[in-house]
Amino acid sequence: MRILHTSDWHVGKRLMGRDRLAEQAEVLDEIIVLCEKEQIELVLIAGDVFDTYMPSAEAEELFFSKIKLVAGENRAVLVISGNHDDGVRLCAVSPFSEEQGVYIVGNARSTIPTQNKSRKIHPCASGKGYVIFENDRGEKAFVSTLPYPNEARFKEEKSDLPYVERMKQWIDEGESGNVDKLPSVFMAHIFVAGGAVSDSEREIDLGGARAIPASALPKSDYIALGHLHKKQKMGERHCYYSGSPLQYSFDERADKGVKVFDLTKSGVENLRDIPLTKGKKLVRLESDSTSNAEILLETYPENLVEMKLILTSPLTSADSARLASHENLVSLVTEIRTEETVQLESRKGLTDSALFDAYYKSAYNAEPKAELKNLFLSVLADMQEKEGGA
Repeated sequence: MRILHTSDWHVGKRLMGRDRLAEQAEVLDEIIVLCEKEQIELVLIAGDVFDTYMPSAEAEELFFSKIKLVAGENRAVLVISGNHDDGVRLCAVSPFSEEQGVYIVGNARSTIPTQNKSRKIHPCASGKGYVIFENDRGEKAFVSTLPYPNEARFKEEKSDLPYVERMKQWIDEGESGNVDKLPSVFMAHIFVAGGAVSDSEREIDLGGARAIPASALPKSDYIALGHLHKKQKMGERHCYYSGSPLQYSFDERADKGVKVFDLTKSGVENLRDIPLTKGKKLVRLESDSTSNAEILLETYPENLVEMKLILTSPLTSADSARLASHENLVSLVTEIRTEETVQLESRKGLTDSALFDAYYKSAYNAEPKAELKNLFLSVLADMQEKEGGA
């Protein structure tokens, strides 16, 4: 069975106020073409299909129109919710999406209906946290799922067990459905310890408190991860973050793509990285003058640019206006260097963790203690989740 693994679409995400729906439409069209060209049977989307709990009407329209084309006439698509998604809201369309071959798993990990067998690949069995797909050749693939375990889910399932132990319980619950030892995939939206994080991702591990060691993952033939925007391999097995289809911050690399592989009785075969080329590339440029900065902006007209200006005096309003007239300029960071080497730099775009560090240093002239920072990030995450679910 041929499978495509992707994640972290973040439909509706903006870059410092700039709308990127057109770029997202282009790259999703590219994935649709790939599905046809590569004769994909099953598409796995490992969470964060939207960027917010309450996506705009335009973002929802784009996602649902494109996901129908991803499924095509006979493919199956399996989606799990991520930390940016409202799992309940996402699953609300299931009665309609399942008719199109699109199956959605939220935090409840509800059983997927198996009555509709009109498509060449369809669910033939399902239980809490797993589903078995079968194609028209009689080949079967077992997929266990772990959507992002949000705070609401923790509160519903009252337990004193540590975070990792609770994750193991949920993983084992799904894996227990593979009684026939079928070729298997584990799909999850989690942070595996050691993963490389980019600026566009919210503080996700809270100092390691919510990191899951690779040893806690099941012995599946393939592990399809979502959460981190950089494509990367975890450990020695077939365990991968597919990464986001677009660059969502300036520190992300431009080599975006999807994973494609054949799942057979022998395991994973023909594993490939297929690059995605659509969407504007993000670049960081540096200049020592406004005139040189304009030349650089004109050299990269098709890119979105973060420009760092190193000057000896503040930027004039006229210079600011000239730079702002360049549509590809997204972020401008200025650094003033005097004889005393006093440095002033914009904090726009810094992560929550970096902002807290900067504030604490300015107030107390010392590094914050890890326990204090973790507490702050934990409270902030709870507040963001409550705001998103309001």
